[in-house]
Amino acid sequence: MFYRPENGHGLPHNPFNALIVPRPIAWITTRDADGHANLAPYSFFNGVAYEPPQVMFATTSGKEDRGLGKDSLDNIRQTGVFCVHMVSEDLTDAMNISASGYARDVNEIEKAGLEWVECDTINAPRLTAAPAALECKLTQITQLPGEANHVCFGQVTGIHLRDDCLVDGVFDITRARPLARLGYRDYCVVQDRFELKRPGE
Repeated sequence: MFYRPENGHGLPHNPFNALIVPRPIAWITTRDADGHANLAPYSFFNGVAYEPPQVMFATTSGKEDRGLGKDSLDNIRQTGVFCVHMVSEDLTDAMNISASGYARDVNEIEKAGLEWVECDTINAPRLTAAPAALECKLTQITQLPGEANHVCFGQVTGIHLRDDCLVDGVFDITRARPLARLGYRDYCVVQDRFELKRPGE
């Protein structure tokens, strides 16, 4: 099968998201300028540099009463900071609750029944149950082709690792069991791993 996106795919559902998998989920906490907290998941997310460590996430939909379409982006534009959390398998339901399109004044952290503390290097809440969290300072927000498409870049200023996920000085992904996004309404859990050395190593 071959199709040009502008001509449509002719399938029951768009296959594009099912082709770029598995995608890590950025579970992002922010505050607006008045101090109201927000929590939302984004699956167009990844690291983009090691030194200094930097990440990105993209938004692809919007709300009519939001300047940049999403509470997260509006808040980040106002405050210049955000915190990215890893979603573990046991936090699936809480993540799903936070994905709903609540009114701006609704605190998704409270809705999902999550505990939080203040971040160490930025003014944002941090979810204590997450296996890992990245405190980030905004570097740029770029609009992509398409009305509601934006990508946000941040430099990591602080990293939290849950102690039970550290084994012999290594972050053990099989203990963290991170949730990943597939296509359609599908998800998977990272629970297996193998080591592969490069030629010559």
